[in-house]
Amino acid sequence: MKLKFFLVAIFVVALSMRASADNWPQWRGPKNDGHSAEKNVPAEWSADKNIAWKFKMPGIGASTPAVWGDKMFVTSVDGQDVVLICVGTDGKEKWKQKLSNTGEKRYKNPAGADVSDASASCSTDGKHVWAFASNGALVCFTVDGTQVWANDVSKFAKIDIAFGSHWTPVLHKDKLFLQVMHRKAQKLVRYDALTGKEDWAVDRPGYSKGESPDVYASAFIWEGAGESLLISHGNDFCTGHRLTDGSEVWRVQGLNPSSSGAWRFVSNPLVTPDLIVVPSCKNGPTVGLNPVGAKGDITEDNKAEIWRIKTTPDVVSPIRVGDVIYMCSPGVFTAHELKTGKQIFRGEIAKGYHWSNMVTADGKIYATSQEGLTDVVQAGKEFKKIATNSLPDKIFGSPAIADGRLYFRGYGFLWAIGAK
Repeated sequence: MKLKFFLVAIFVVALSMRASADNWPQWRGPKNDGHSAEKNVPAEWSADKNIAWKFKMPGIGASTPAVWGDKMFVTSVDGQDVVLICVGTDGKEKWKQKLSNTGEKRYKNPAGADVSDASASCSTDGKHVWAFASNGALVCFTVDGTQVWANDVSKFAKIDIAFGSHWTPVLHKDKLFLQVMHRKAQKLVRYDALTGKEDWAVDRPGYSKGESPDVYASAFIWEGAGESLLISHGNDFCTGHRLTDGSEVWRVQGLNPSSSGAWRFVSNPLVTPDLIVVPSCKNGPTVGLNPVGAKGDITEDNKAEIWRIKTTPDVVSPIRVGDVIYMCSPGVFTAHELKTGKQIFRGEIAKGYHWSNMVTADGKIYATSQEGLTDVVQAGKEFKKIATNSLPDKIFGSPAIADGRLYFRGYGFLWAIGAK
C-alpha cells in the first residue's frame, strides 16, 4: 500500500513538473529569458513539412502567443478592431473578444512593412489573461473569455509614438506592471492583477530628446538574491525599481554616449539572476552588470558593472545558454563570454530584418527574420548552424515553445510546428 501511494505521489509530481515546463505564459517564456525546458523541439520544417496545423488570422499582428495547457492567446487586427483570440492547441478558435477600436491604424516601420496596434504580447497565469492594445487599452479576461476589468493608459497622455506602442504587461504574483513610455508620458505603473486597481504610477525620466522617448521595449521582473526589481529600459537608460513603490534603485549610464536625439530602444535586456545584459541601439554599447546589490549610477566606476563592449543588437534581445551570451542582427550571429563580454565567434545567418527575439530549447537557438526564415544554431562556443527553415509568412513576433512544438504568429497565419 505504501509503495502504491509513493508511486502515485511520484506520478503527480511528474505531471505538475510537466505542466509547468509545457507552458509559455508570457512573451519571453516561463522565466522571461527565452528558455524552454522542452526536449525534441523540431529543428527542421517548411510550409508542407512538420506542420501540425495553421490557423488563419483575421489581420496582422506582432504578438507572441501565450500558451497555457490546451489554450493560447494572441492579439490581432480584425477589421477596425484589435481583438484577443483564444486558439486551442488543436488549431481551432475557442473564442474572440474585442480589445479596442483603432480604425485599423497602421505604422510604416523602417523595413517598409506595416506594423499595427496588435503588437504587445499577452500574459497568463492559466486562470486569467492580460492583453494590451497600442491605443492604450489594457484588459483582463478569464481564460474562458469573460472580461474581468479594463483600463486605458492613455489617461496619462494621448499615446504619441512613431511605430505604435508594443509594451507587454508583465505579471508578478498578484500584480501587473506596465511600462508606458512615449513622447508625452514616461511612466511605470503597477496594478492589482485581479481588479485592475492602480496601485501606483511613477515618473521614469530620461533625456527625452528627439525619438528617444519612443520606447519599444517592455518592462521585466528581475528575481535574484535580495529584493525583486522592475527593470525598465528606454529613453536612453536602463533602470531598476522597487516593486513596492516604483522608486529607482540603479540606473545604467552611457548607453547614449552622445546624448543625441536619434536613439530609441527596441531590444530588451536579458534578465537573469546573476547577470543583466543591457543592449542599446545603432552600434552603441552593451553592458553586463551584476544586479545583486547594485545601486546608484552604473558606470565603469561602479563595481556592479562587469563589462561594457562596443557592439549591440539593435532589435533582438540577447539570450544566454550556460556561460555564453548570444546576440543576433540581420545576417550576423555572435557569441560572447559571460564574464567579459568578449566575442567568441561570429557566424552568418539569414540577412533579412530580424524583429523576433531568439528562443532556445534542448541546446538549440532559434533566430527568426521578418521574411519567415528561421536559423537553428547549436548552442556552444563554436558556430554550428543546424538548419535554415522557411515559412511563407511575415513574422515580427517571437516564437513560443510548448508541449514539444514551436508556435509562430505570422501576419497571415498562426503556425504550429511539430507533431500533429
